[in-house]
Amino acid sequence: MYSADQSVPHSNSSNVTSILLLCSKVQLNGTNYNDWIRNIKMTLRFENKKYVLDTELVEVDPDTATPEEVASYQKHVDDATKVACIMIATMNPELQRIYEDYWPYEMHKKLAEKFRKQERIERCEVVKDFMNNKPRDGESICTHMQRMQGYVDRLRKLAMPVHEELAVDIVLNSLPSYYDQFRLAYHLNNNQTTLAELHRMLRITEDGMKGNSVSSVSQPILAIGSGKGKKRKGPPN
Repeated sequence: MYSADQSVPHSNSSNVTSILLLCSKVQLNGTNYNDWIRNIKMTLRFENKKYVLDTELVEVDPDTATPEEVASYQKHVDDATKVACIMIATMNPELQRIYEDYWPYEMHKKLAEKFRKQERIERCEVVKDFMNNKPRDGESICTHMQRMQGYVDRLRKLAMPVHEELAVDIVLNSLPSYYDQFRLAYHLNNNQTTLAELHRMLRITEDGMKGNSVSSVSQPILAIGSGKGKKRKGPPN
């Protein structure tokens, strides 16, 4: 197994410094495993050492192994030692204490099992909150949209990208009843927008509602985005 006291084979110091600087941009802290392992893999691909994450280091018997097998094993040991140092150096102190004696293959496997399970649980919670979220009493539509965008961003970081159309549909369904006419007009106009564009449209609609009572707010709003429609007038006195 890898030990922090094990000597690292000589290498060009400038290359080592560059690698560590690149990897240290993301420090594993228990909540950012996907970002961390992506950063590690990109660096190792550049250095042609990614195989140590996917291939277990198996000792060979020097008495029976061929010279090629011994040389291949020694190269694996050298590469795995360097990679283990990089992985440990880019963890927080608590994780360093746990994994400092692991080879990269075992370290990668254990970390993946641990954090992917945590991510699945967190992903379920975020999806539930995203689907059930509604604007709170007296809350502006901007605040609600920022919170909904936060759920989308969080799911993307948890390796579950949300399609823009699906996100828009979820936001539309989260709106209170006095936005029913907005929803109807949105679908009648066959609008296809991003979350940012929907946010802008809802902000304009909310500005038009200000100063009105809830009953008047529920009156139809037929103009969405096009600027050509008008509010339907009530019957003449």
